[in-house]
Amino acid sequence: MTTENNASAGEVDLFGNPMQPIRDRRGRPCFRKDKENQEFVAVRAAAGWSQDMIAEALGCDPKTLRKNFSRELQAGHLIIEGMMLDVLMRRVREGHTPSVRQLQERLDRVAPPAPKGRGAETKTDSPDSAAKSQPVGKKELRLDAAKKPSDDYGTLYNRIPRQ
Repeated sequence: MTTENNASAGEVDLFGNPMQPIRDRRGRPCFRKDKENQEFVAVRAAAGWSQDMIAEALGCDPKTLRKNFSRELQAGHLIIEGMMLDVLMRRVREGHTPSVRQLQERLDRVAPPAPKGRGAETKTDSPDSAAKSQPVGKKELRLDAAKKPSDDYGTLYNRIPRQ
């Protein structure tokens, strides 16, 4: 007994012609956003690729790229930097000595190492010395000059005619 759903019935259509696979799907191709595509976009955004170049390499429209990967496009360099730090930290935990040195160098670039030992803190002489060492702008100079009137300032009032 044959039914419509068995494998041998699927080889011909209702007219007895052999079934052909669908060659041409109408509309835009389906786009799938997954972790691999997110990393693909983040790396290229961090490398400075334009959105059109990334969309072409990914095989989607630039509007689809902006819609689905806006986070990766805006912060791609941060995402990739974080991934690299994660890999470095994993290698440090494994005891890989060059990774320890490289991680230490990266951390020293961000924040210089703190002084070691007792009494290593630097003390400033006074708060006034720090204020004086900063450059003074034009506005501050004019305000200081206004606080100290010139010696012949009183003679101006003598020139005003009184009625």
